[in-house]
Amino acid sequence: MPMYQPTGRRRVGDMKFDVGSGGQVLDLDTAVKDGILGGEDGLICGGGVGVVAEKLDLKKMIGELESIEIPSVFICPISLEPMQDPVTLCTGQTYERSNILKWFSLGHYTCPTTMQELWDDSVTPNKTLQQLICSWFSQKYLAMKKRSEDVQGRVLEILETLKKVKGQARVQALKELRQVVTAHASAKNTVVDNGGVALITSLLGPFTSHAVGSEAIGTLVNLDLSSEAKTILMQPAKISLMVDMLNEGSIETKINCTKLIEVLMEGKDLESENVSSLSLVVGLLRLVKDKRHSNGVLPGLSLLKTICSHESVRNSVVSVGAVPQLIELLPNLNHECLELALHILEALSTLPEGRQALKDCPKTIPSVVRLLMKVSESCTQLALSILWAVCKLAPDECASLAVEAGLAAKLLLVIQSGCNPVLKQRAAELLKLCSLNYTATIFISKCKLTRTIQ
Repeated sequence: MPMYQPTGRRRVGDMKFDVGSGGQVLDLDTAVKDGILGGEDGLICGGGVGVVAEKLDLKKMIGELESIEIPSVFICPISLEPMQDPVTLCTGQTYERSNILKWFSLGHYTCPTTMQELWDDSVTPNKTLQQLICSWFSQKYLAMKKRSEDVQGRVLEILETLKKVKGQARVQALKELRQVVTAHASAKNTVVDNGGVALITSLLGPFTSHAVGSEAIGTLVNLDLSSEAKTILMQPAKISLMVDMLNEGSIETKINCTKLIEVLMEGKDLESENVSSLSLVVGLLRLVKDKRHSNGVLPGLSLLKTICSHESVRNSVVSVGAVPQLIELLPNLNHECLELALHILEALSTLPEGRQALKDCPKTIPSVVRLLMKVSESCTQLALSILWAVCKLAPDECASLAVEAGLAAKLLLVIQSGCNPVLKQRAAELLKLCSLNYTATIFISKCKLTRTIQ
């Protein structure tokens, strides 16, 4: 449940509430009649709704109505949670029974809200407020259930329609299904439980239009897919369609295709050329470099990292020029994306071609050196691994460039920090490698520690 701060004092003893920003004191009847405590058409207390409230479990209703805005007069000032058994003190303040009794058990004999000493330690059940709470939650709960039933019914209608229609009618049906699934959690279960995943998946193939594919994938990416459904979606024709749309679709379609492919790849052996195609890698690089749509960077890098975790496809990533493109991105990435990019570059540095590409990119060393001790220990570890691979490849050339970029001072910071021992050892090894081309005096002068810290 969300946390709520009561907005004003209330005198429940004589059933008056201070609600609203204007400070107007309203009696209970007025609050109920005018719907001030919630509800579309005002709150009906007693008779109709009151009877229903008795048949419904208040605790269950409160639990299921998690995201709803609750009137402050229903909130216990101690726990900031809705009250189920409200009781009133002699000061006129109302609390959840269990909370105020616990307050007393701790030796407090004051009112928690006003801090007044209590002249009477008895608590009086506030039946009127309890009925009001039950009635309000019942109304909201039943309305939610009705909406849920309406949504489920509409999903079933759309699924039946999809079995019959083609062309633009199919696109419209899929568009509505995607919107319903995105907006209502209950719709997702209805689609899954009624064979919707298999139906939508069957619409994807070599002759599927991008309009149909875009809406279908936009729906599938929001559903919980079984291992069987994932296997079917990994068929070459279906993956090929997703890759085509990743390269040519709208930004929303590109992101959805990226997310769905990553879901399909989880735990899979990627020896298949389905996911190692150059078109997929090229499409992902375009996505992460698109300056107009920064929301594609994270999913794009996430999928690239997943792809690069498999040795069999790393050569493909290097061959399309991924290394210099990712190095170019480093200065503008947020911390989460930066760590993903470094993971990718570190994986590519395990290949001879990857190390050569890193060495040949003039921005590799200065860009990566700047990241040491800058973001996180994980990023520092990845950056060190990349620098080690490059400097080891051509120590005479690269180690000198690294030292001029401030690497020696950064490595001293790593060694003196509280980083893990493995990281310190790697830093020490790299520092030793960098010092080989210098006399002790010159190398020490290169460790401009004060400037590096600043």
